Amino acid sequence: MTTTSERVAGSRARQASPHVSQSVFDGSRLRVVLLVDVHDGAQQEFLEAYEQLCNQVASVPGHVSDQLCQSIENPSQWLITSEWESAPPFLAWVNSEEHVRMVEPLHNCVRDTRSLRFHVVRETGGPAAGADQAGRRLQTAPRIGDGVIRHALTFTVKPGSEEIVAGILADYASPEPRVDDSTRLCRTSLFMHGNRVVRAVEVRGDLLAALRHVARQPEVRAVEEAINPYLEQDRDLNDPESARVFFTRAALPAVHHVTAQRNDPRAERYALCFPARPGSGMKLAELLARQDEAAADDPRNPVLRSTLFQRDDVVVRLIDVRGGLEAADPAVVLGLSDSRQLADLTTLLDDVVDTSVPNDASLARLLELARMDLVTDRRSPDA
Repeated sequence: MTTTSERVAGSRARQASPHVSQSVFDGSRLRVVLLVDVHDGAQQEFLEAYEQLCNQVASVPGHVSDQLCQSIENPSQWLITSEWESAPPFLAWVNSEEHVRMVEPLHNCVRDTRSLRFHVVRETGGPAAGADQAGRRLQTAPRIGDGVIRHALTFTVKPGSEEIVAGILADYASPEPRVDDSTRLCRTSLFMHGNRVVRAVEVRGDLLAALRHVARQPEVRAVEEAINPYLEQDRDLNDPESARVFFTRAALPAVHHVTAQRNDPRAERYALCFPARPGSGMKLAELLARQDEAAADDPRNPVLRSTLFQRDDVVVRLIDVRGGLEAADPAVVLGLSDSRQLADLTTLLDDVVDTSVPNDASLARLLELARMDLVTDRRSPDA
C-alpha cells in the first residue's frame, strides 16, 4: 500500500494544471535573488558576515550553491543569488528560527534588502549543462497568473484577549488603496482562530511597496500600537530591529493558489486553519494543494478559489465558496474529494479529531475545528 507522501511525490510527474497560477510543489529548481543595500563604509563588514553565513548555509538540506556580486556602478549595492533543489527546503529554512539567528550579523551593515524567488523554467549552456539537466528538474511550463500577489501575516495574542483584539482589528479606516502608478491594494481579509490572527492581503504590483505603504498609514499604525499590549511576542514598532524580527516571524507565505474557470462575485470568503503535527506543515500543505488542484475541473465544486499559506506547522487555506459554507459538502470544503481521504489528511494533523471511522459527523467536526472567525474582509472599489 502506498503512503500519503508517496502518492504526493508521485503526483509531481503529472502535467501542471492550468488552474494553478502559483505553486512551490512542482519539484523544479529554485533561484533566490537577494538585493542588498549596504551602509556606506560597511562593505568589508558585510563581506565578512556573508562569508560566515555562507559557510552555515552550505550545510542546509536542499542548498546547491550561491554567489555574491557587487555592483560595478555603486559599491553599496550587492546581489546574492542562491540555487536550491526545489522551493520547499528553501522555505523550510528561510522561515525557521535558525535563519533568524544566521542573518543577525548582517543587520548592522545593511540598509535595506529585497528577496525574490524564481522557479527555473529554461536553461541554456554547453553539453555539460545539457547533460546535467537529466538529474535536475526544470519547471515544465510557465504559470499563467491573474496579476495578483497573495501574502499573509500571522501572530498570536495573549489568551483571554481575543475579543478585545478582534474589536480593535475590526474597527479601523481602510488605507488608501493606491500605492503608486503600478501598485494597488486589492483586498485585506482578517481572521482569528483561538488566539491566532491571520491577515491575508491581495496586491497588484509591488508587494513590498504595498506593505510599506500600509505600515505608514496613521490609521493602521494606531491599530498596530493598540494591539501591542496583547501580543504574545513583544515588539516595539519604533525600533526597526524589533519590528523587523516580529514581521519576519509573522510572515505566512502563499505556497499554492488555484482558481477555477468559473467565477461568481457573490462567493463568500472563509479561512481554515490546520494545525499540523510537528514537522509536517509542508507535507500537509502539499497534500491539500494536490487535492485543490484535482478538484478545480469539477463544475460541481463550490470552491472557486483556494490559496494555501504555510509556515512551519501553521497551514491556512483561504477559500472563496459559491453559495456559502453551510450549503457545501464538508469534505469538499476541507479539500477532500471524498470522505475516505480524511484519514490521509488527519495523519498530518495534530490530533484534532477522531477519524477511526470517517463519516459525516467527523467531517463536520473537523470543519468546525478548522474554521476561522472572520474579523473583517475589505475590498478596494475597483479590485
